[in-house]
Amino acid sequence: MNEPNKISGLTRAAGISALHEGYMPGFGNDFETEALPGALPEGMNSPQRCAYGLYGEQLSGTAFTAPSHQNERTWCYRIRPSVKHTGRFSKIDVPYWQSAPNVDPEVISLGQYRWDPVPHSDQSLTWLTGMRTMTTAGDVYTQTGMASHIYLVTASMRDEYFYSADSELLVVPQEGRLRFCTELGVIDLEPREIAILPRGLVYRVELLDGPARGFVCENYGQKFHLPSRGPIGANCMANRRDFKTPVAAFEDRDAKSRVVIKWQGQFHETSIDHSPLDVVAWHGNYAPVKYDLTTYCPIGAVLFDHPDPSIFTVLTAPSGVEGTANIDFVLFRERWMVAENTFRPPWYHKNVMSELMGNIHGQYDAKPQGFAPGGMSLHNMMLPHGPDNEAFEKASFGELRPGKLDDTMSFMFETRFPQHLTRFAAREAPLQDDYIDCWDSLKKRFDGTPEGNWD
Repeated sequence: MNEPNKISGLTRAAGISALHEGYMPGFGNDFETEALPGALPEGMNSPQRCAYGLYGEQLSGTAFTAPSHQNERTWCYRIRPSVKHTGRFSKIDVPYWQSAPNVDPEVISLGQYRWDPVPHSDQSLTWLTGMRTMTTAGDVYTQTGMASHIYLVTASMRDEYFYSADSELLVVPQEGRLRFCTELGVIDLEPREIAILPRGLVYRVELLDGPARGFVCENYGQKFHLPSRGPIGANCMANRRDFKTPVAAFEDRDAKSRVVIKWQGQFHETSIDHSPLDVVAWHGNYAPVKYDLTTYCPIGAVLFDHPDPSIFTVLTAPSGVEGTANIDFVLFRERWMVAENTFRPPWYHKNVMSELMGNIHGQYDAKPQGFAPGGMSLHNMMLPHGPDNEAFEKASFGELRPGKLDDTMSFMFETRFPQHLTRFAAREAPLQDDYIDCWDSLKKRFDGTPEGNWD
């Protein structure tokens, strides 16, 4: 276990209930929080002189003229303005973190792919050096599409900070616990939770329990938000009250520090002489957030047929095409199966969306063998996929009593763009070469009779 950095001068706001100590409930709310009393201006954003000698600064997550229901910004009151948190930039190489477009002519992305969990090594790996890109999609330059990553973390970042100007990051832990010390507060994250780190947010990642492994969806496009429930109504799926945003916390610490910035798919570093996590108070709706996946309330068929997997969407990031997401984050968790006269697992299909799945824990219903916790699979756009023969026969011949699909949690990063494998995914990650063979034993059951041949 690695001890986290000691946070000199860290202060948290008072008045948070024990139930939500360190966090404020809600998603997309307009929050206000201060770590020192009176640090937050009342009734205005930019007083002539801020309390405590702080600097007022706005962090904008959308264009100034975005519609009010989409407009996102946060006012920060900080010890130094952000212009003091950067100097001259130098390019650096972070070889395993790739951005779209990244089409390797020696790699075939067309196919059905599955990987065993990427193993840990004896290397000391931080959040930056331990990131391994698996697929890319779209174009980081035009802010469309995404990339999927595996992170392997065995060491804390020390006097080192990071932000991405390219993207927001959706973090899905699978093993180990991490602490994200951000400009706007502290998030502790463990398996069966997720976090969203907004574009432009500065943070440091510390290892609480390790080694840590998990999945990251890097979203180049419009921000994640909750999907429209339509006729489902006001409840179920992911509810806003279960999302948690950290209260204000700050560091007043002088130390030689390194700030790494991802910009247009390239990495740069700059040196400063202090911690940039110096926001004493803030208000707004552009902030990091975490969510406990066990609070997701799934819904499904209660009589017959199997609904589309979109019914399990936790978060969606829209594209320019209505109803077709840049990214959907979909969760398959424990749930009851009660449909009558129905093939209950996901049916065979191919569609316009590219589906990258990851297993957090347990066994996935449609693939009982070979899809281990920490593993991933990719079914690219318009490539057929579905249950293997074992799952098909179990679902076709089993007695259809109500049954609990238990001890399972997997997810899907689904995008409208084709996902291209990186060289790491094709050459270094533990690719299951025999995955395509899982459908070989499916039988022809057509014999010209209405009953078919089910022997």
